[in-house]
Amino acid sequence: MCCSLAAVLGVLVHVGVTRQTVAAARDKALEQLHDASRAYEAGEALPPESGLDPAGLPESLRRLAVSGRHGTIVAERDGRPTMWAAAPADGRALATAVDYEQSARTITGLDNAIIGSSVLAIGGTLLVGGFAVRRVTRRLHQTATVARRISRGELDARVGDTGVAGAAGAAARLDEVATVARALDTMAGTLQAKLVSEQRFTADVAHELRTPLTGLQAASELLPEGRATDLVRERVRTMRRLTEDLLEISRLDSGSGVVETDLHRLGRVAERVVRATGTDTEVVVVRDAHVETDRRRLERVLGNLVANAHRHGRGPVVLTVAGPVVTVRDHGEGYPEYLLAHGPQRFRSGGGAKGHGLGLTIAVGQAEAIGARLEFRNAGGGGGGAEAVLTLPWPPAEGG
Repeated sequence: MCCSLAAVLGVLVHVGVTRQTVAAARDKALEQLHDASRAYEAGEALPPESGLDPAGLPESLRRLAVSGRHGTIVAERDGRPTMWAAAPADGRALATAVDYEQSARTITGLDNAIIGSSVLAIGGTLLVGGFAVRRVTRRLHQTATVARRISRGELDARVGDTGVAGAAGAAARLDEVATVARALDTMAGTLQAKLVSEQRFTADVAHELRTPLTGLQAASELLPEGRATDLVRERVRTMRRLTEDLLEISRLDSGSGVVETDLHRLGRVAERVVRATGTDTEVVVVRDAHVETDRRRLERVLGNLVANAHRHGRGPVVLTVAGPVVTVRDHGEGYPEYLLAHGPQRFRSGGGAKGHGLGLTIAVGQAEAIGARLEFRNAGGGGGGAEAVLTLPWPPAEGG
């Protein structure tokens, strides 16, 4: 818009000044032609720069005068711009010439001044506009960065911490960007408070349940053997596992756990996990590797994946080690669509043969804690089934 406005104003000024300059030169030439016509009619000597069919007279203007009409034209004479005026004189052209070079210089100087001032105005406007836009876009970018951090779980991130809100003083506190920044900070603070409250509630409930469940388990061991006793003991064990899972999720959410890393051979860890689960799981070591990780957390991830495969899929279940990548596959119906799209969700199952509770949620949290990536997908061909792929950080050394 600045460039367009400068161009329009420049054209208007150029046209107006050019018309005024040409009109002034034309009036002067016609006045001089009038004096020459009176001198010619009186038989007196013609004024300077006047004459009958003078040299350099443009042919178009001479023909116009010979035809009995008056006219003016700007043309070159001896390399200089000249304003010509001509009138009929006994079948010839009586013409006079006025130097137009100064007027042409004036117009050229004006054009240069218009172009120069327009360039300066546009340059200044672009600098000021660029500075203002860059400040706004920078603050919007920082706000978007904070929003992405919040979406990744950094609920303590705030736009105000980056110096965006209020950076421009009292005026900035009234603009739209500052309003968005404050709204985002308020939303993040409210969301953090609610999540912290929920995490605290979950942890408190799990802690409070541990004591009565421990007593209930001890009491169930004193019951006489029978079908009813076995059912009670199984339900108590299920409640204890659920309570421990809730406590573990609470610790993962709060990030209070400590990751203790050491160098471990991945194939041995996988075999140990399968033996601990007591399931019929085939372990295939394509390429063993040493990984620096927290063995307890890694075993928890693999154990949950194996248990989930047996509980919700169909055999055979195969655990494959290929360098730092561990794959757990069953041959059931595969993961439900919502899990593939959004990941594991607590206390939700697919409603069919394939589902999950807290096991996969814990597996994802523990994988993130040790810096690994856990992906869920459905295997194509070869009997189908569900595949969980755990990719550990690249090991510092390969196992033989």
